[in-house]
Amino acid sequence: KALRILHRRSELSVKFMQCAFRSRLLSYPLLTSVLTRRMSTTPLVTVSPGSTIGWIGTGVMGKSMCSHLIKGGYKLVVYNRSAEKTKALEELGAKVVTTPKQVAEQSSVVFTIVGYPKDVRSVILEKDGVLEGLKPGSIVVDMTTSEPSLAKEIFDEAAKKGVAALDAPVSGGDIGAREARLSIMMGGTQEAVTAVEPLLKLMGQNIRLMGPAGSGQHTKMVNQILIASNMIGVVEGLLYASKAGLNLDETIKAVGAGAAASFSINFLGPRIVQRNFDPGFFVEHFIKDMKIAVEESKRMGLQLPGLDLALQLYKKLEEMGHERKGTHALMLALESMNNIPSKF
Repeated sequence: KALRILHRRSELSVKFMQCAFRSRLLSYPLLTSVLTRRMSTTPLVTVSPGSTIGWIGTGVMGKSMCSHLIKGGYKLVVYNRSAEKTKALEELGAKVVTTPKQVAEQSSVVFTIVGYPKDVRSVILEKDGVLEGLKPGSIVVDMTTSEPSLAKEIFDEAAKKGVAALDAPVSGGDIGAREARLSIMMGGTQEAVTAVEPLLKLMGQNIRLMGPAGSGQHTKMVNQILIASNMIGVVEGLLYASKAGLNLDETIKAVGAGAAASFSINFLGPRIVQRNFDPGFFVEHFIKDMKIAVEESKRMGLQLPGLDLALQLYKKLEEMGHERKGTHALMLALESMNNIPSKF
């Protein structure tokens, strides 16, 4: 009975804080601080090899990232909307279940990396979602590139249940995922980061807490804005080199060792030359990310013409039917604009 009374008081206090936030009596950072203090009364889980970890989303990136945890000695419970994409992980020893809630019920930490914000909302917040299954003290880590506002909403809803939440999008593409050298940018609390750090170190090398909930997603927007304009430069540069009669492989080696060096030219440039447009990151997902960045920029009162141009070019690529190719397939759109016959 005493526990029920305490739980009811806690629910009422959270509802009061939400009303205060809506009426502008509390700023978001202050509300986050209060919710965090409430959450911190429940000790967070500790993990070590042998712990059961949940994983939702086993696509191009997720499959490799999840496999590193299995190889690191952790027991994995996995869910993916397309069950056939879990078979490789099942062969490594993962247990496959049929709902996100079932993943959460059996796990102390749950990672999600899915396609779109609507998918994040579905697997975490909605019926049979992660928050229905996690116990107090557990942690949910969303590694999808998603909306900062949704990351804040997840943090708040998780805190009501005594659960910690981190928004932790990644950068490094399929290569970084396979080689466990992703950059992981997070929003949330240091306590939650510390609790899951042994897991993060199995997936990435550059692990940073950027601030409160939503900060990881804002940092990923910076990442995507940089990549968007850079990719235009890469394909334009290679088009120029081709027209000038240069050896493209040698050109990449020359400029990739100087001030023009970037992941895009050094790692994706050779794929362009080989006409290999298999996805390390899907065009359709990159368009989603750029749309989020455009909306966030408008909300801040910013004009970002480079980002706007990149979004227009990628939309053209999508119209050409290449939405499931990698981001470096932008070359196909530029070739079309220049009436250059595609060799693809």
